[in-house]
Amino acid sequence: MNYLDEFKKFISSHYLSTGVRLTLGAIIPSLIFQHYGILGDMIAFPLGTLLIGSTDNPGPHHRRRNSLLIAIGICFLVACITGFLRHIHFIIFAEIIIFGMLFSLIGVYGNRVNSIGLIALLVFVFNIDDHLSGDLVLRTAVTFAAGGIWYFVLFMILQRLLPYKLIQQLLGENFTELGKLLSIKAGYYFAKPDYDDLFNKMIHQQVILRENHENLREILFKTREIVTESTNTSRILMLMFLDSIDLFERILNSQQNYLNLHRAFDDTKILRLFGIYITWLSEEIQQIGLAVQSGFHSHSRHDLDEAFNKCQKAFEKMRENKMTHENMEDFIMLRQILNSLQDVTERVKKLHRTTTYDADVSNGYNLAVEVDNFIPKQEYHPRILLDNLSLKSSHFRHAVRVTIALLIGYTASLFFELGHGYWILLTIVTIMKPAFSITKERNLHRIEGTIIGVVSGFLVLYLIKDSTVLFIIMMISMILAYSFLKINYFIACTNITLYVILSFNFLNPQHITDVLQDRMIDTIIGSIIAYFVSSYILPVWEHTQINQYIKEALLANRKYFDVVAAKFAGKNLDINELKVLRKDAIIAMANLSDNFQKMLSEPKRRQMNMEEYHQFVATSHMLTSYIASLSTYAQTLEYSQFSIEFEMMIRQIDRQLQAATDVIDGKIGNSVEITRESLPQNQQLLELLTKRKREIKELGIEKADQSPARKMLSDLKTINGLFELISTITIDEIKILQKIKPVSA
Repeated sequence: MNYLDEFKKFISSHYLSTGVRLTLGAIIPSLIFQHYGILGDMIAFPLGTLLIGSTDNPGPHHRRRNSLLIAIGICFLVACITGFLRHIHFIIFAEIIIFGMLFSLIGVYGNRVNSIGLIALLVFVFNIDDHLSGDLVLRTAVTFAAGGIWYFVLFMILQRLLPYKLIQQLLGENFTELGKLLSIKAGYYFAKPDYDDLFNKMIHQQVILRENHENLREILFKTREIVTESTNTSRILMLMFLDSIDLFERILNSQQNYLNLHRAFDDTKILRLFGIYITWLSEEIQQIGLAVQSGFHSHSRHDLDEAFNKCQKAFEKMRENKMTHENMEDFIMLRQILNSLQDVTERVKKLHRTTTYDADVSNGYNLAVEVDNFIPKQEYHPRILLDNLSLKSSHFRHAVRVTIALLIGYTASLFFELGHGYWILLTIVTIMKPAFSITKERNLHRIEGTIIGVVSGFLVLYLIKDSTVLFIIMMISMILAYSFLKINYFIACTNITLYVILSFNFLNPQHITDVLQDRMIDTIIGSIIAYFVSSYILPVWEHTQINQYIKEALLANRKYFDVVAAKFAGKNLDINELKVLRKDAIIAMANLSDNFQKMLSEPKRRQMNMEEYHQFVATSHMLTSYIASLSTYAQTLEYSQFSIEFEMMIRQIDRQLQAATDVIDGKIGNSVEITRESLPQNQQLLELLTKRKREIKELGIEKADQSPARKMLSDLKTINGLFELISTITIDEIKILQKIKPVSA
């Protein structure tokens, strides 16, 4: 890991921007109130800024604006209702049931609405006792809403001043993560690669990229100024995003049979040379990402032309000295890798040029895709909420768990003398998530972060008496807390605890010891409640959902394969449809991988058929990669004279994909017979291959290379090989699915 680059990435990221924006938004009015001696009475103002600002997730400007206004309105109502009725305990229990169910269940409408529900629950928790407002409920609610409105004004001003900043930050992050993916790919070319470790890293990286792509698609394709009223800057940003998607596909479709590759070339230095060059390319892509994030021009760290020429000369020299008619197919595989490297090199060089935002780069710009097909769809119809009022819904189960945990937590705060009992409920609300694995992880991070934060707070207050220094430390901890809230919950919890303790020290220093003690006790109680409720009350284990993800991956891959393979059967290729189905296949693959990773964090007794599921995730990843490789040839080559042979292969693979879907649906059918059927051979290709081997044997490599059929044979051999690999992988998937026994929740 290059720690300097990671630091640069963080400094220019939207995470740090968010942390600074929230901190300054809360601190500036607090300093003004402190100057006039009214901070104690107006503490709801900065709290409103922080909470409402926390709902500001990346997305199109109009959606961010609308969600902030809705959050302000909802939180004002919740603060009023809770404040006026908080002295009647049975009413509070009723509110917990209503608010707990409603604000947890609205997560069915996506992350943006879910964040509003979470903040509404936090506002409810803050107003359960009178520590915040005393008897001035309405004034406190208005003050809280005013803090939210202040953040809204700040958001609008920054959006007007820096309209493209968020897009640049997300796009830059996309390139750095893409560079990391290519760096993982490089590991396959070095000696004795750990295939399982590399594969796990690959699928984890693809999940990250999937989420990033979804955010960017929503922002870019839903922003009118970019799609229809584009400027040079917006056109460049759109081009960079589209190029990044194509580059991602190119990296994805460079999948090879690495075992055969090492078997054939481990005794040479060429694989290591390729690995080093791929590492250089990954560094270049990450460098481009840092430049896009920070708004500077990127400069190449390496002479890519010279490095690629070195790889090419090494290949040509080895081919001249070692290639025979017997190992010709191994060299065809190596040639295809070299072609992929050349393509990635040209794309990287182009991306370096685009960071200059030169108008010449965007000349001929044409958004040749149907935008609506690429925008993440999210409906807000009430029917969706009503359809989820069932124990079959994971969202409903989560809402029930949150509500029960809050009821237990509130009861505990009534029966035990706890100075800040509402912290128990805060812990429950922030920890509990629909997935057990995430709840478990956040639980551990919350406890560890709180303990370290309390110890750090004690040491800081014990060793430092200067108020200015304490204030600076508090500001830094606030910035770190809100910067890391979505990327490292442990660091966020540590800094949240530290700045809460320091803020209490400024407001009420004589009771700081009680605050330290309460923070520890309440967090531990809340964490214990959250853990047991998540584990034993209507839990949703990932193995009960994975079959659905498997089916979605199979269907997405089949549609992707059909549109790509149709070109080799003599039909026209619809590029827009190809890109849509490519997106769907990659998303389905990432969802399946994400589901499997969550299974790994669940209790061992809940990890059903793990070996088979791991094998299926691996084969599904390879299947998508091989189809992506096939699509590259479908877009660039035309060999219609072989359409009859390819059409026979396509029909056979389609039958295999249908059989795999039937197995996951519980239909046995003729899946066993299909796994025994071999793929029809391409007779024309076999004749060309035999002829080519004879030419090499009789004429030698130099004269045989003059044959006009050389490139065609190389392309056709690779295409035919991809069909064979797709068929083999599909048969493997059928066999894996036949081993998986049905499991229940």
